[in-house]
Amino acid sequence: MKKQIQLVSIIIFAFCMNIIAQENAGLTLPTGFKANLYANNIGSARHITITKSGIVFAKLNNPNKEGNAIIRLEDTNNDGIADKINGFAKYGGTGIFVKGNSLYASSNEAIFKYELDSKDEVLNPLTPHTIVSGLLDRRQHNSKSITFDKGNNIYVNIGAYSNACQEKDRMPGSQGMMPCPILDSAGGIWKFDGTKENQTYKDGKRYATGLRNVLGLDWNTETNQLYVAQHGRDQLNSFYPNLYSDAQNAELPAETFYEIKEGDNAGWPYVYYDPSQHKKIVSPEYGGDSKKEGSAEFKEPVVAFPAHMAPMAVLFYTGNQFPAKYKNGAFISFHGSWNRAPLPQEGFFVAFVPFKDGKATGEWEIFANGFAGMENGTKVANPNKAKARPCGLAQGPDGSIYVSDDTKGAIFKISYNK
Repeated sequence: MKKQIQLVSIIIFAFCMNIIAQENAGLTLPTGFKANLYANNIGSARHITITKSGIVFAKLNNPNKEGNAIIRLEDTNNDGIADKINGFAKYGGTGIFVKGNSLYASSNEAIFKYELDSKDEVLNPLTPHTIVSGLLDRRQHNSKSITFDKGNNIYVNIGAYSNACQEKDRMPGSQGMMPCPILDSAGGIWKFDGTKENQTYKDGKRYATGLRNVLGLDWNTETNQLYVAQHGRDQLNSFYPNLYSDAQNAELPAETFYEIKEGDNAGWPYVYYDPSQHKKIVSPEYGGDSKKEGSAEFKEPVVAFPAHMAPMAVLFYTGNQFPAKYKNGAFISFHGSWNRAPLPQEGFFVAFVPFKDGKATGEWEIFANGFAGMENGTKVANPNKAKARPCGLAQGPDGSIYVSDDTKGAIFKISYNK
């Protein structure tokens, strides 16, 4: 009889947990938070942005089945679910940002500007203004993420078309090029004037360098500084098995979060950040031995995350809906790893970095988890089987945050129950 009661209790508990998971769109959140599926199956949704009236725009990595790569989503009855969805633009890409009455979006080579009317409808969907063109696209790390400062300046990531700037890319034993010629036109953040049309490289400024690839970047309005999250390099062990074990390769290098000022150099490809030694280490392609410390001229990260988890977006929270601890802190989405073997693959969550007096405390935590789903009672670890992979982040006018997924094309809305 006791066993039957225990079995019934287990079934009831599992049923209740399943209901809770469904209510939260399958996500695990801190106490007091709830999530719902704002939209689904819209296409490969990369970054997202939201107008003051609550209209969501999503940039698709590739045009969807209707041939559109920018999706406009509106919740007309305020039930937390988009019920008016349409699209435009034929080019794929990642970056999208609302600034005033304008919508900016990027392909892998250019940045375009659209005008919005009083209802946040796009006035010129077929004839955008070209703000910048001719940005480098060598197919590797070619996403052009964008953000703005308090003025009208655009900051755009131009990723390095290389893993470690070797003479022969991703070839064991190939030496690093010194100086790295890629840094002239990639591997950093470029700054452009958002009000001027038809700009090219010569009209912009290399704002910061030594950044392998930055998908996530945001302007911290409290400190008036740019922050970026970098994708670290790969293949230390497969290139240098005499210096790195498989286990070390799974944990190196850290995914790094930087406060960036004009002229900063984060050190790629010459150094990487080792989270266990808490210091910058000279890359083996440039004479490193896994212990030799890198030059002080290179930027220190404000936070070091576990390796290979792929940070995709950064969002500084300025709303008032969430508890006070979240105010002016940074949310960072992690797409999930593919190369942490022999350790389990990790990521597939949204992290939170608390800030105090304008500085990161370093005590980061997982805020939203469960995007990847479950398989045989355990968290899905294969990115190809993940139910969802967090990508874009945006804050709604009510203080809720939205998270996009570029696998099935979902958008999650996360709110706090006061």
